[in-house]
Amino acid sequence: MRRDRLVGVAMMLGSGLSTQVGASVAALAFPVISPAGVVAIRQWVAAVVLLAIGRPRLRSITAAQWRLIGALAAVFAVMNLSLYTAIDRIGLGLGVTLEFLGPLSVALLGSRRPLDLVCALVAAPAVVLLARPQPTTDYLGIALGLVAASCWAFYILLNRRVGKELPGATGSAAAAGLSGLAYVPVGIVVLLHHPATLAAASYALVAGVLSSAVPFLVDVLTLRRVPAQFFGVFMSVNPVLAALVGLVVLQQRLAMLDWIAILVIVAANAVAVTFGADAVRHERVPVDGCDVVHGAPEVAVTPVFGKVSADGERRSSRATQ
Repeated sequence: MRRDRLVGVAMMLGSGLSTQVGASVAALAFPVISPAGVVAIRQWVAAVVLLAIGRPRLRSITAAQWRLIGALAAVFAVMNLSLYTAIDRIGLGLGVTLEFLGPLSVALLGSRRPLDLVCALVAAPAVVLLARPQPTTDYLGIALGLVAASCWAFYILLNRRVGKELPGATGSAAAAGLSGLAYVPVGIVVLLHHPATLAAASYALVAGVLSSAVPFLVDVLTLRRVPAQFFGVFMSVNPVLAALVGLVVLQQRLAMLDWIAILVIVAANAVAVTFGADAVRHERVPVDGCDVVHGAPEVAVTPVFGKVSADGERRSSRATQ
């Protein structure tokens, strides 16, 4: 068991680094093909990977289910575009930190525990600190980071709804495919106006693999080794990893106050996940219990909709009563 836990930690660290290194590599292509061009290529990579894994039977999907899938695809597309544009304007560390407010908000709003209110009250000043007015403050970049956070929150809620309507990763795979298809004309227009060099195209392709394919596959394997709750807590360190990767790869330096704010938000996220209502501690989580975009176990960040156990059965929680 201890060996499995250690291997799981190594895999989670590798997955987190893969995601953030992928984002930093994507940033290298921004000056040539713009964030929209990079996102288009990433969406195509995600579509190919998730369709290959989910293998959705498209003919069996009803009109009502397609509406849910369409909404999920739209949120997926806007989330990545807003995040990458935010990263281009305010840097990797701040952009990812702001995005992580999405799952934190879902967890806190779905609970009535005093501890969660304390987490919200602690995180709020940290967010204000990150967005504090300065001569170089990019308010549009901050706003886009918050848009990405809102999209992630809606993604969590929609993905849970789709997961109830469709088996396994069928709905999420279909949504990724639909989003990738929608980005075909966007990608064509963007790449016509911003012709891709071989280096830029390679950066975007590598970003798609590192930020979509690798994390999803590694996280599915990781969740067979560690409890979902432990995974959810470890996931909270991603903003720190993003800030470190931004510093090393992109030379994006943060002020000491920014580092403090990031650590406070990470701590609030970790506490909310660790002590959330009716914490789930199953040893394994199936593919259909995961957030297939970020690799996060839904059981750890969506108390408002109850919990899903490793056998796929829904479990009620105090947050829903």
